[in-house]
Amino acid sequence: MRPALAALSRILAAVNRAALWVAGIGLVMMTAFIAWQVFGRYVMNQSPSWTEPASLLLMSWFILLGSAVGVREGNHLGFEIALHYATPGLRQIMLAVTEILVLAFGCAMAWYGTVLAAETWSASMPGLPIPQGMDYVPLAAGGTLIALFSLEKLVCLLLAGEAVPLVRPDEPHLVTVKD
Repeated sequence: MRPALAALSRILAAVNRAALWVAGIGLVMMTAFIAWQVFGRYVMNQSPSWTEPASLLLMSWFILLGSAVGVREGNHLGFEIALHYATPGLRQIMLAVTEILVLAFGCAMAWYGTVLAAETWSASMPGLPIPQGMDYVPLAAGGTLIALFSLEKLVCLLLAGEAVPLVRPDEPHLVTVKD
């Protein structure tokens, strides 16, 4: 079972890396759109109408994908002083409860993001020729990734006693659990 988990972890590491790249590209594109909007407004005296809604949509993507990456890599806010002073057994319980809560939060984001996208899909987005439901697709995608990454960490914690993925993203060949 552990080789299958290591293979799945390698796949999730690739998904994590892709999400990070997409988030970075979205940030650069949003910056370019805002620059174009400022140039259009103050230099050409005619601001393009599509730049603001497109920038907001890109911002949703890079924030939610970046959040998912932060969940997998453990780069999110936390109150770790209690973990530091807890006994090993209590630490494992605290980490497991944390991952279960993050998993539930990710599932809720994915579910309600999908519901919102479906319910608003028939309306048009002002300023862009796309459905209004596209505003909620990043919420569903980010929630799905958060749930997947948290589930991966929970499984690693329960099977190996570690809260880190079986395979580190920067070293896809290195399996950290002992067989």
